[in-house]
Amino acid sequence: MTITHIVVLALLQGITEFLPVSSSAHLIFPSQILGWPDQGLAFDVAVHIGTLLAVIFYYMSDLVQITTHTIESVIKRRQTPLSRLGWYIIIATIPAGLAGLLLEGYVSTVARSIHVIAYTTIGFGVLLGIASYINRKINWRTIINIEGQRADSLRQLTLQQAVIIGFAQALALIPGTSRSGITLTAGLFLGLRPEAAARFSFLLAIPIIIASGSLEGYKLITDQTIGANPVEMLIGAVISFVTAIIVINLFMRFISKSGMAVFVVYRILLGCALLYFFPA
Repeated sequence: MTITHIVVLALLQGITEFLPVSSSAHLIFPSQILGWPDQGLAFDVAVHIGTLLAVIFYYMSDLVQITTHTIESVIKRRQTPLSRLGWYIIIATIPAGLAGLLLEGYVSTVARSIHVIAYTTIGFGVLLGIASYINRKINWRTIINIEGQRADSLRQLTLQQAVIIGFAQALALIPGTSRSGITLTAGLFLGLRPEAAARFSFLLAIPIIIASGSLEGYKLITDQTIGANPVEMLIGAVISFVTAIIVINLFMRFISKSGMAVFVVYRILLGCALLYFFPA
């Protein structure tokens, strides 16, 4: 790949991984639309590692506390709000993990068409808009003042809500759906404050990215026909890492003031453009 290809693809991954616009769809676009050669599995793994490290770095303090409390809940047999959150993350990861194992072959072939991406981009974009509209009717300011919690607090998250969001995450196997988009949509429909829905979405991304990255990494190691350029992988990982940290920070600030409207409009316009330029 040229340096232009590396930079553009790494930026796409870093920008779109945690926005509700589908990173997998955007990584398909260069080869489908611009005629670029497919970047290959090795590069995909590298840029996903970059975004994984970014979300871990951003939430490092939270992750240390959640992990500590979750382990202590097993040893001391006593639950805390943080240990419950840890177990909710584990439980909510299971549906997507099982779906990935069962449907990976189908999704990686049939479902990666431009038209599938276009329809899912539009459909789940509209669904995000509906969820955001309903959610904005809730008087969050009054609720937060009464409970005295941070806007992104997940202390009131229930097991039922976590399971529903976990099943929603399984739909992200379909290119164009967006993992963060569908989990945000589910969280908003369930009445979570946007910042809390986004925080749970990002925390939930960590185990699923580790799982999928490990699977792809295993394929990379065992399949000797897959070429891997260490320099390209390193550059891609670093760019996606830095970009993702910036995007997560800006996104959390943005949704507290502006909501999801811009992402809904973007998804609809993008889906319509794909259907226009690539008619059936």
